[in-house]
Amino acid sequence: MRRAVLTSGVVVASLAGGFLMATSAEAAVACRVSYSVTSQWNGGFTANVGISNLGDPVNGWRLTWTFPSGQSAVQAWNASVTQSGASVTATNASWNGSLATNGTASFGFNGQFSTTNTNPTSFSLNGVACTGSAPPATTTPPVTTTRPPVTTTPPPATTTPPPSSGWNPPSNLVQPLNEVWAHQEQTYNNGNLYGFRNYGWDQLFANRGYINYCVRWDSTGTVTAQLRDEIHAALQRQYKKWMDVMAGHNGFPYSDVPVRVVGWAVRDRAQLQWTDTSVDIYVNNIRENAPQCSEPCGRFFNQSGNYANCPGGASRHYDHSLWLTDGFGGGAGGDWGQRMGREYFVNARSSENIHIFLHELGHTYGLDDFYDWTPTGQCCFIMKAGSASQITEFDRWMFRDWWRHLKSRYGY
Repeated sequence: MRRAVLTSGVVVASLAGGFLMATSAEAAVACRVSYSVTSQWNGGFTANVGISNLGDPVNGWRLTWTFPSGQSAVQAWNASVTQSGASVTATNASWNGSLATNGTASFGFNGQFSTTNTNPTSFSLNGVACTGSAPPATTTPPVTTTRPPVTTTPPPATTTPPPSSGWNPPSNLVQPLNEVWAHQEQTYNNGNLYGFRNYGWDQLFANRGYINYCVRWDSTGTVTAQLRDEIHAALQRQYKKWMDVMAGHNGFPYSDVPVRVVGWAVRDRAQLQWTDTSVDIYVNNIRENAPQCSEPCGRFFNQSGNYANCPGGASRHYDHSLWLTDGFGGGAGGDWGQRMGREYFVNARSSENIHIFLHELGHTYGLDDFYDWTPTGQCCFIMKAGSASQITEFDRWMFRDWWRHLKSRYGY
């Protein structure tokens, strides 16, 4: 099982953009840039930047802007980001430097601020300002340029067959889905995808339809009973988004998958400000320099399903860990659970979509990463880091494809 190391936010609002046109007679440069803060906490934030190339193809891009409020970028993904004073320069990564006409690239970063976090509104691509102004008219020879009409009618929506219809993806998704599955078969577990037996699917079916969690509180902060319950509720809501994809589909047997938090791991018991016994508490059991719930209770450590040495018994075993770490940027996910910043998850706990968690939970169930390639005809989906804030149609069918290939393992 591979670990995914980084995810990022998605553009949720276009804060700066327009057409930029070169005055040179050689290559026309035109782009749209969007900048959005996808999460923010005391002194820190996560931002996502999207670039759409509306002009001639670009081979190598460099985006510059100036922070207006003294912010600093401290960690980036999908681009190399440097800063001198308030001036920031983002340069393409090795895999996303070529932008065809209408091609897109996105990257994200974690930042810091002192008092305010005002969004930048002015960007330059390869030295040309995104001003929104048209190019000056040429005089020799005269050229008349007609701007294409703006289409306001949205493209027709793709109609998804009812889940009960089984494996019948929309025709435009058949090829990219086949590409994804072939890539997974070639790259997972040294080419032996089917030999791995601890995907999230395996854990779910070993339990006959439920999932248990341990929270690894890798933080110096305290937790009230109210915050604990809100974290549990957020976890359950987000998990349900993936499980709802499967309800009624192609013989999947569970219409509802209960998710329970059975334990918390912490360095100091005084950090947990409750006295009830609703969860087991593990104190100062350190693994990977972070608190860990009892290993005899963990599915990752006992893949045979034998929890004879679990202090709370088999009913208190945990399948995944929700590992929340102070100052952690991006995320990681695998058969052991999901990891992300404590500040990020806590501050996003009331959000409709906690997109880093959704991305990492996808990895727990086997979904691929797309840092170095993109399936045919696809652009933006939750498993392509930094390109979507919610589970998309393509994500849903990739998820269902795992069930299609593994269902016989469980007798379906």
